[in-house]
Amino acid sequence: MKNKWDCHAHVFGPYDTYPLAAGRSYTPAEADLESYFNLLESLDIQNAVLVHPSAYGENHALLFDCLEKQKSLRGVMVIQSSNDLKLETLHTKGVRAARFSARSGSNTNFFGSANFEDYKILRGQLRSSGLHAELWTDCKMLPNIESELINSPVDTVIDHMGGFDVSLGIQDPGFQCLLRLLDSGKIWLKLCAYRNLLQAHDFDLGQIFHEKLIQTNPDRLVWGTDWPHLNIHPAPQTSTLLDMLLRWTPDKKIVDKILKINPSHLYQ
Repeated sequence: MKNKWDCHAHVFGPYDTYPLAAGRSYTPAEADLESYFNLLESLDIQNAVLVHPSAYGENHALLFDCLEKQKSLRGVMVIQSSNDLKLETLHTKGVRAARFSARSGSNTNFFGSANFEDYKILRGQLRSSGLHAELWTDCKMLPNIESELINSPVDTVIDHMGGFDVSLGIQDPGFQCLLRLLDSGKIWLKLCAYRNLLQAHDFDLGQIFHEKLIQTNPDRLVWGTDWPHLNIHPAPQTSTLLDMLLRWTPDKKIVDKILKINPSHLYQ
């Protein structure tokens, strides 16, 4: 199946050209665009979404240059409400969304990230600029912001599969909230489960969560590699994550929606 999408990846460097922000929360190894393209070729994936890393702060030069070099790429920016970027100019540059963080716990939002207050301030401008919002959050936080998301004027993509807690099972109130949001049609979800399964003895414990999301609304699901797997040691083989998606999704028509049809609509 051609025209497949990876809807979540980051690139870093080369650092002599694209240095990281001084106050960053983490320092990743270089993972440049050429290396990423090699990965996509090995996976037989033709389109991709690059998510601006908070380690670059407000410097979007690397993302803009990548989008200019390869027109099949789409971009997701981190935009704080204090930033003077002209949002209405971003769509023509290949940008399709702004990413925000609303994670539970203290000190969980990285330096350089945009918070949920930024989301509330900017969401109207995003809609009028032809952009959507992306949200890094988790199932513990979701019940606190459910009404804001349901009533938001702009569609929101929740990444990392909603940060579900595998130990709490699918009846967890936070995961049930995620299902309600997905069922509403206002929310899209990135199926990228592995970060939620690092403490599990078997990644396949996540399959029941995956299946429940598909049963709820297969038309609002996309998939991402999360390459280069920041702060995960050892990092998973990206090809095994794609294999896991295919193994967990036996219906080829649903696979086609997740890898091709849905992202083509979302990132057109």
